[in-house]
Amino acid sequence: MRFAVTARGDERSHMLKEQLEQALMERGSHRDTVTPEIVISIGGDGTMLQAFHSYLDQVEDITLVGIHTGHLGFYADWRPEEMGELIQHIADNNVATVEYPLLELSIDYADGSTNQLLALNECTIKSFNQTLVCDLSIRGEYFETFRGDGLCISTPSGSTAYNKALGGAIVHPALEAIQITEMASINNRVYRTIGSPMLLPKHHDVEIRPVNPIDFQLTYDHYASIVHQNVKSIRCRVSDKKVKFARFRSFPFWQRVRESFLAEERS
Repeated sequence: MRFAVTARGDERSHMLKEQLEQALMERGSHRDTVTPEIVISIGGDGTMLQAFHSYLDQVEDITLVGIHTGHLGFYADWRPEEMGELIQHIADNNVATVEYPLLELSIDYADGSTNQLLALNECTIKSFNQTLVCDLSIRGEYFETFRGDGLCISTPSGSTAYNKALGGAIVHPALEAIQITEMASINNRVYRTIGSPMLLPKHHDVEIRPVNPIDFQLTYDHYASIVHQNVKSIRCRVSDKKVKFARFRSFPFWQRVRESFLAEERS
C-alpha cells in the first residue's frame, strides 16, 4: 500500500512519524507523498485539516487516518501506544472506510471570475471594523438581510468545532447537510434575523451577497484569505465530493462526542 505521513511540528510527532514510516516499509508498504492511497496524520485535528488540504486534488482517491499526540480529536482517534495495531491493519490492507460530506464554496467576483474551495470543517465570513451586512438567499429565494459580526457555515463533522462554540447544533456526519450559524447578529425593532442555526439539506444552497462595500475576511478550515470589495456573492452547498476516513475499529460518532466533551479520554 502506498502511504504518506504528515506530522505536527513538535519533536514527539516527528519521532513517531519516523518510526511509523520505517515500520510500514519493513512490512512491504511504500512511502509515496505524491499519489498515496492512505494519508496518516500525526498530531491533532489541525494536522488532519492540513493533510486534507495538502491532498485536496486527490480527496476522492485517498483515505485519511489520524494519530493524536495531544487530546482526543474528532479526526485523529488513534493513540501513540496503539501504533503497532494501526501498522498491522495498514500492512494487511485491512482498510474499512467511512465517508463525510464536504462544504463547497463558490466565490463570484464582479469581474466575472469565480473561485471554488472545499472545506472539511467550516467557512466563516467576518467583517473587520464594521458590521457585516449581507443578503442571504436559499435556493435562489431571498431569505433575510443579516447584520452582525459574521456567519459560520459548517459541515456535520465540523459542527463540533467553531460552530459549537457559537451555539450551533452538533450534527451526525451521516447527514448530508450544511449548517448556518450567526455571530452576534443585530436584532431589534428595526433589524431582524432568524436568530438560530439553520440546517440545509444537500439539494439546498445558500447565497451570501455583501450589501455594504467593506472588506471582510473569509476563512475555510484553518486557512484565511482577505476578500475585497469586488466579491459579488459566496455560494455554499454540500459538495458532490466526500472525504474518506479509515475505520479499523468501531468508534461511533456519539461516543466520540461524549469522550471529547463530557468524559475523560479512553484509558
